[in-house]
Amino acid sequence: MSGLFNLRRYGASIARHHLLACGGSTCRRPPPHAFGRALHTTAALDRVVSFHLSDIGEGIREVTVKEWYVKVGDVVEQFDNLCEVQSDKASVTITSRYDGKIVKLHHDVDGVALVGKPLLDFDVVDEEGDDSGSSSSSDSSSSDEEDTKAAAQQAGQVAATAASGKVLATPAVRRIAMENKVDLSKVPATGRNGRVLKGDVLEFLEVIPKGTVKPHPSLVAKEQRKAEPTAPLDLKQAETVVPLKGVAKAMVRSMTDALKIPHFAYCDEVDVTRLVAVRAELKEEAAARGVKLTYMPFFLKAASNALLQHPILNSSFDEPSESVIYKRYHNISVAMQTPQGLVVPNVKSVEQKSILQIAQDLNALQERGAKGALTPNDFANGTFALSNIGIIGGTYTHPVVMTPQVAIGGLGQTRVLPRFDADGRVVPAHIMVVSWTADHRIIDGVTMASFSNLWKQYLENPNLLMLGAK
Repeated sequence: MSGLFNLRRYGASIARHHLLACGGSTCRRPPPHAFGRALHTTAALDRVVSFHLSDIGEGIREVTVKEWYVKVGDVVEQFDNLCEVQSDKASVTITSRYDGKIVKLHHDVDGVALVGKPLLDFDVVDEEGDDSGSSSSSDSSSSDEEDTKAAAQQAGQVAATAASGKVLATPAVRRIAMENKVDLSKVPATGRNGRVLKGDVLEFLEVIPKGTVKPHPSLVAKEQRKAEPTAPLDLKQAETVVPLKGVAKAMVRSMTDALKIPHFAYCDEVDVTRLVAVRAELKEEAAARGVKLTYMPFFLKAASNALLQHPILNSSFDEPSESVIYKRYHNISVAMQTPQGLVVPNVKSVEQKSILQIAQDLNALQERGAKGALTPNDFANGTFALSNIGIIGGTYTHPVVMTPQVAIGGLGQTRVLPRFDADGRVVPAHIMVVSWTADHRIIDGVTMASFSNLWKQYLENPNLLMLGAK
């Protein structure tokens, strides 16, 4: 009969605990018929228990409450964190000994709590066999310390049980399971860290309806974090092998050869504000002649004029004979993107052409590139190179010299930036950054900088390009 009596009593107890957890009036007790025809509910004895601050060692008699993890009205379980306290030596987290509802906090944050005095009060459900000596706020400090030691011992047992893979449950729950011959390993757990609660056992026995006991929030969060199982990825099936051919294969060879030579880099800013205005003035006139006028013809013509003063940049290096081959013709290569990939054809004899003629040749190269109709002659005998990465984006680059050439320029994006004019006033300016790279075996820094300064001068004063045109 004792087992049947306990089952009735624990059914009523867990129903009331569920009522507390739901906040009172919004939840309903399970109807009496839910417990079976032979069972009826019996009111459980409720009591207010003061949770005293136990001795935390080292002669500490008082602590400061740093933070509360609970508030009045919260329902907690054993071993849930209640608060953090600070002594003059360390911070300590205080955990609950009881399952129940918080009814009073005895201290505010930053308040001083004394060892042996109440921290907070619980409204708990009396369980058969509980020790009455630890249940009221009038208990002595010595009995409270014994209770705390017992709680600590119980916590250690639960931790050890979890580590060994056994079911986590309090002695009271184990007693219910033993009296009703229930294997706790088969009972779905809803408590913190997978602990089996009284309600779990009663639901398993169908004494209370399924779903009466809600899972602990930590279990709900854990379920939400679980990822959908995925099948192992077959790395071979996830890979695609594409043999290089055409332009891509040629780039492998040319870049491999190019990076065998030592590269030297030099960067500078160019104020192209006046060039922007000149190009805007000539754009419509060029369009009337069927020519699309971009900035690149100006860059090419400026490079050609500067190469006349620094011919070593328009040469090639013959490694076997260790000699430099100077070129009087300026076949300036221009990097352009096509459906076949990045190609670098060249505009022939730039030194002999006007800006409008250079624009015509560039337009023709771009049209043939878009159609995949570039010929070997379009790539042959290049002497110098420019790459306008700015039309895609970016400011600085480090272009690779295309052998057998010895120098290349990378043009960044033109941006409107604040600059000082001749009178010291801040004005908007169109600024472009150029990044030069040269074969350091025959090109030194002074030569590269001198060439860059002259090229820059032509672009910042575009009318100079009209002098000696062609």
